[in-house]
Amino acid sequence: MPLYAFTAPAPALRSVLAALGSPTAVREARTPALRSAQGPVRPELPLPVHVLDRIGPLVGPPRTAALDRAPRTRLTGWRFLLHSGEQAVAAADTMLTPDGWTFSHFFEGPYVKSTARALRQAEALPATYQPRLLSVPELYMLTLWLHGDLDADPGEGAPRPADLLVPLAPAPPGIAAHRPHRVADLLPVLTHRITPAPPLLGSPA
Repeated sequence: MPLYAFTAPAPALRSVLAALGSPTAVREARTPALRSAQGPVRPELPLPVHVLDRIGPLVGPPRTAALDRAPRTRLTGWRFLLHSGEQAVAAADTMLTPDGWTFSHFFEGPYVKSTARALRQAEALPATYQPRLLSVPELYMLTLWLHGDLDADPGEGAPRPADLLVPLAPAPPGIAAHRPHRVADLLPVLTHRITPAPPLLGSPA
């Protein structure tokens, strides 16, 4: 089914369009694919970028403890995929400043095509979702977060147990990229990986 279509904050979109219209900004970006694109480049598929804040030490079995604590996320920006023809060739990030949303930087690399691929996968699912990006900095991991509440503010909220997370490639070792995982199943795995192991008995704390 089609994904829920976002309308990004107007200042964020305007700042990206202004950067695309600036030969200096495009020339100085480390994005050969953007500089060599044939024809006009247009920003599409705006996605809110959230960061999963670090989860504290586990208490009790990892699965139970992880689900007992609602994960906390915070909005850090909006990302636009930049299309030339039918292909996503780069992306543009925006960030929130005291003066409002503004352009941050252009970039390319595996996450651009991986994001486009995950969005196509999501459109083939039987339910409609609100797409977001969720970053897990401790694991150098980025996921497509498919949120089930279509009426939610895209800049707020936390992953629900029934939401889906699609790890983007490259994913951390042992986590399959481009495979949808329920938050209830994947969150305990992530929690276990980013939680420091307790000190051995008799060792300094």
